[in-house]
Amino acid sequence: MIRVFIVDDHPVVIEGIQSLFRNEKDIEWVGHAMTASSCLGFFVNSSADVVLMDISMPGMDGVELCAVMKEKYPGIFILGLSTFNQGLYIKKMMENGASGYILKNSSKEELLKAIHTVNNGGIFFSGEAGDALKEYQKSSKIQLPELSRREKEILGLIAEGYTNPQIAEKIFLSPFTVDSHRKNLLAKLNVKNTASLIRLAVERKLI
Repeated sequence: MIRVFIVDDHPVVIEGIQSLFRNEKDIEWVGHAMTASSCLGFFVNSSADVVLMDISMPGMDGVELCAVMKEKYPGIFILGLSTFNQGLYIKKMMENGASGYILKNSSKEELLKAIHTVNNGGIFFSGEAGDALKEYQKSSKIQLPELSRREKEILGLIAEGYTNPQIAEKIFLSPFTVDSHRKNLLAKLNVKNTASLIRLAVERKLI
């Protein structure tokens, strides 16, 4: 019998996963928490074999909680469970002791396979999560070109959500010049759109 605990701040996710396990003979649902502090409080007097852990929570997030839990209870297996399909988050969870990472859009079969795999001491990634981690590891080995002071300034403003005209007004350039800088950044960093540009900038600490 595998004792499973979940940490997630969305009741509908907790109820949904609990219902998936209802008829599983080898899965025992031992409880849930909606915050890191509630999770830590539970494990003072109780235990579990596998913890499904969300990344985004109020207060201490899942990445930090994972490290705390593994330090206090090294025998517990932690499986990241998130909507975030970004290599940086997956890498941090694994560095902090997680045994795998699965997305919330995964099937019941994949979730059950993940729980059984990590409970047996293995590592499990859902397909998309595994691909995201590989892509991140590959991109992190690539040496990025040096950005000028002006490029870093504009990149930071793009990340804050400013439009080209707003950036132009803020730093006293023409919208045409700002647009040229934006296009140069996309080309220089080899990304296709603004979302990818911002994600790369955050992951590689360019801003």
